[in-house]
Amino acid sequence: MPVRTVRGDIDGAAAGHIQPHEHVLSRIGHAARQQGSALTTDHPITLENVYEIRRHHSRLDGTVDDVTDAVDELTWYRDAGGTTIVDATSIGLGRDPDGLVEVSERTGVHVVMGSGWYHRDYHPSGLERRSRSELAEEIVGDLTTGVGPGAMKAGLIGEIGLGWPVDPVEDRVLRAAVDAHLATGAALMIHPGRAPRAPLDAMRRVQEETSSTAKVVMSHVDRTLFTLDEMLELADTGCYLEFDLFGQESSYYPYADIDMPSDATRVRYIRALCDRGLQDRVLLSQDICFRTHLRRYGGEGYDHLLRNVVPLMLRRGFDPDDVRRLTIDNPREMLEIAP
Repeated sequence: MPVRTVRGDIDGAAAGHIQPHEHVLSRIGHAARQQGSALTTDHPITLENVYEIRRHHSRLDGTVDDVTDAVDELTWYRDAGGTTIVDATSIGLGRDPDGLVEVSERTGVHVVMGSGWYHRDYHPSGLERRSRSELAEEIVGDLTTGVGPGAMKAGLIGEIGLGWPVDPVEDRVLRAAVDAHLATGAALMIHPGRAPRAPLDAMRRVQEETSSTAKVVMSHVDRTLFTLDEMLELADTGCYLEFDLFGQESSYYPYADIDMPSDATRVRYIRALCDRGLQDRVLLSQDICFRTHLRRYGGEGYDHLLRNVVPLMLRRGFDPDDVRRLTIDNPREMLEIAP
């Protein structure tokens, strides 16, 4: 079955290594209200301040919209073995369809574009006045007709952003996204609020609309759930559990009182889930959306999962078939859209 990219559908077998939750071109720093300890200054990133900016983030840090930077970064990703990448940048986050096409053409990396809307802080003016059916129709159009004069098609619904507690407009967007998911067969990716109850709450809302949850992705499990029991309870809903913050090794989290895990801890949780028969329901990614995550600015780069995490997994008891399942088969099956 095909995977839908900004340059057209490709056979799923050609998708290779896939990172299902990244941001190739985005502006997450521009619309949000000041949160946590995020820096209010926009100092250029230098060797002298890169740690402080990476620890707290800033508006400039959250502006990852330079095509040349993206080409360089995805070239490293390609050379490390990366084949396909999902840009989960939804409307309001600085989605750039033309830019994604250029990056894909210049690197040869297949790029899957997201659709829908992020959480309330990023909603475009007037979104609150639109009906559920109107929202669903736009998402379906992104997937089937395409965006803008170039008609670049999205291949994923999401990331659909929810706060905590969930705003009524966010709820309407989520339910519209479920409608589009059912109409098109495209996967639905959810960004839950920053609370342990948020993922299950989101899935309950989805389950009110459909019993089909096999192609629903719950993002950011590794900044939201911190016990295996919580993860298993979420897995019981049938969704994918996405550990998508690999490379973010600092336990300090600037946006909420959360103690973040290390990559080694993430791998330990994933091993435990696989040992319980859930190897088909886990996804791995990095959620790169800040300049300080890019190699040019001293960060880990999109190839960190391939360069560093896969070898760690192999040392920790995963065999090559496990790794293939988690980094190739699972994301391909999630992204494939039935004709």
